[in-house]
Amino acid sequence: MKKAALGFILLISLALNPFASAQTTVPVVLISIDGLKPDYVLEADKHGLKIPNLRRLVREGAYSTGVTGALPTVTYPSHTTMVTGVAPSRHGILANSPFDPYGKNMSGWYWYAEDIKMPTLWDAAANAGIVTASVDWPVTVGANIRYNIVQYWRAETPDDKKIIRALSTPGLFNEAEAAVGPYPEGNDYTVAADKRRAAFMAYVIEKKKPGFITCYFSGLDTDQHDAGPYSSKAFAGLEEIDSLVGLLRAAAERAGGGRAIVCVVSDHGFIQTDKVININSALREAGLLTVDDKGKLKSWRAIGWYAGGSIAVMLANKDDAEAREKTREALKRLADAPASGIHRVIESSEAARIGGFPDAAFVLCASPGYRFGGNLTATVIEAGRAGGTHGYFPELKEMDASFFIAGPGIAPGNLGRIRMIDIAPTLARLMKVKLPTAEGRNVLE
Repeated sequence: MKKAALGFILLISLALNPFASAQTTVPVVLISIDGLKPDYVLEADKHGLKIPNLRRLVREGAYSTGVTGALPTVTYPSHTTMVTGVAPSRHGILANSPFDPYGKNMSGWYWYAEDIKMPTLWDAAANAGIVTASVDWPVTVGANIRYNIVQYWRAETPDDKKIIRALSTPGLFNEAEAAVGPYPEGNDYTVAADKRRAAFMAYVIEKKKPGFITCYFSGLDTDQHDAGPYSSKAFAGLEEIDSLVGLLRAAAERAGGGRAIVCVVSDHGFIQTDKVININSALREAGLLTVDDKGKLKSWRAIGWYAGGSIAVMLANKDDAEAREKTREALKRLADAPASGIHRVIESSEAARIGGFPDAAFVLCASPGYRFGGNLTATVIEAGRAGGTHGYFPELKEMDASFFIAGPGIAPGNLGRIRMIDIAPTLARLMKVKLPTAEGRNVLE
């Protein structure tokens, strides 16, 4: 009778929750190390890097030699591609910041999950009854996440922490701070801040026991922007972040009874630059935008939407054929000039095929050594501060992102090249959840 009763209860449970059988028993931890180039890990000896935890993932699990990213190869579009399995033109997070030529949004970013137009891994896991969590993953304000500490900043003052507290899962921020100490300021993305956030990630993993959690570290990105890729500063920072990967893996394995799936990814690579291309100055010279006596934008028919190593050129009226042709001519003159720094110019149809900037008239990619700037009145090409940059077309090998995964059921081996859109369906399969809108494939099959 007891067995029959238990069987009846199970049938009722499955009827009420058809996804109950899909719940994961092994926690899945997705860790993003912003700007992690794959060769940093795969050629660690060559670089003299001491990163035992990342190398353990390679030794014990599966890895990609390079991940072809999203257009543009910047943080917010890339991280959203990783959790949706679709390109930016479909998920809607087109750059780090929304298009805002007059600056009315006061430097706001794409912080809000309601701007994501496609289902995410958090949605799929929640639909299957899996407890979800996130600490500082991009585009998570208002996301469908059970335990969520959002990524957000505004004034870069202590008041930003009040906003993070208010936007995160009620009570979670205070509970974690009481247990592990203060959370870093909202826009502090140093390695030291990574260490503080790692303490919160470990706390959430061990105390809330999520089946799926997303975690984000950005200190390496900050160091590479400052000192460049392959710099001693970047390598020193990565060695510290490596210890945080070990901390989170240990926490996940404790929460999972000795078993956890750990996936480390990145959003893009890096290129060293020291020259700036001011596309908007070229458009101003062509009469396509005007500025006032203070150099502020007054009016525009065409203007560049800044994205680091690539830039979208937008038309105020997409049906303005004259402005389109004048813009095409101005960009061709610039690209044809000696040492222009332009790697490639594509039109809207080609950008749509790649999956980025669907509303742009043209999209430009800079050559290595160059980056795009947003200055309206400077010379078109000028010397810039030396440092690392990303955002280039994903076809450039220097923009390759990373993918390393290990845990129960993961066969060790080299996966070769994969695409960023493959990450979400791969993790969905491991969690036994459905994400039919993803365009990628499960790379472990």
